[in-house]
Amino acid sequence: MDIKQTIRRQTLEDIEIQAQKIAGMMDHIRSAMLAPTAAKLAPNLTAAQLADLCGVDKAKIAYRLTRGDLPAGFIHGNRREWTMAEAQLWSRDFRASHRRPEGAAGITITVANFKGGVAKTTSAVTLAQGLSMRGHRVLLVDLDPQGSATTLFGVLPDAEVDVEHTAMPLFSGDEESLQYAIRTTYWPNIDLVCAAPLLYNAEFILPARQSKDAGFEFWRVLDRGLDATREQYDVIVVDTPPSLSYATINALMAADGVIMPLPPSALDFASSAQFWDLFSDLCNGLIRSRGKNKSFEFIDVLLSRVEASDAASSVVRQWVLEGYGDKVLPIEIPKTAVAATASAEFGTVYDLPRGSVNSKTFARARDAYDRMCELVEQQIEAVWARQLDDRHTLESGA
Repeated sequence: MDIKQTIRRQTLEDIEIQAQKIAGMMDHIRSAMLAPTAAKLAPNLTAAQLADLCGVDKAKIAYRLTRGDLPAGFIHGNRREWTMAEAQLWSRDFRASHRRPEGAAGITITVANFKGGVAKTTSAVTLAQGLSMRGHRVLLVDLDPQGSATTLFGVLPDAEVDVEHTAMPLFSGDEESLQYAIRTTYWPNIDLVCAAPLLYNAEFILPARQSKDAGFEFWRVLDRGLDATREQYDVIVVDTPPSLSYATINALMAADGVIMPLPPSALDFASSAQFWDLFSDLCNGLIRSRGKNKSFEFIDVLLSRVEASDAASSVVRQWVLEGYGDKVLPIEIPKTAVAATASAEFGTVYDLPRGSVNSKTFARARDAYDRMCELVEQQIEAVWARQLDDRHTLESGA
């Protein structure tokens, strides 16, 4: 017997009921998936993980414990573990040469792509987590009205985010600095500016402000709003909407560096070409026509959601390498069951404790993100070095 799909007329009231139902389900799901206190907790690290993070062997960790100048952790079962906050203190000590030098400003990195489903938010959040584990103080700014990054930090955009927790007052002109919206998170040394659906209003308010004031530069609002935080944080990571929106333009104009996650598929490659073409046109119309310019310290293309068994992806990978050249990071983020598991639990690979999934699959995914963070950190350090060189040159010239 054939089954026919019938229509089901839905009124606005029906849609409202549906929205309330889903919101209620999300509350229930979060309560079940997160800790009993309905708050996420960062994972603990073993001695082996701590040694790997610090770039030393376990014997060095054992020796350093005898000095008593770093957190001793706690005994869990038959092994010693450290909280994430304690591990970060060890990391900052052993990796002191990687810290932001005095006189250098925090680096703003915008993660952007023209379309969704490319692991943009996952890349932004894992980058923030990975850099914090390496000893850096990180601010994550969520500008996507869907609030996916906000959700990954255990905050529900619809239920727990008010306008003052977002960048909206900055975009509307009610605030001049983004400091008002910064909140702490479950992950030590990562603070967050949340997003919620109300951020869609930025797409109306920013052009309205521009039309009323010819001297107003809508694309500089976020850049100026981040000025105070660049002294407070080592790295500012901005997650953007999957479009070249007013918010995305602000994020790009505020950035020192840009990361574009790009799956090796023909449609995604074509979409990336449109993104840069539109962005180039906008820059010419908004900035260069006014006799100004904008430069980025680095632009990275990150091959994401890569399936090794997909023959077609190898062809597109060559397109990406040919088209973007040395902008392509020498690492590929695999599409694995680990990422799906982490996402289902409102987290990333850094949230998953070892042993919770297949060890080989976990190591492959975790190692890829570790390498991504290492490569980005190297560029951050190069920017800091350039900042100090430029400052020295100016002082010498004076």
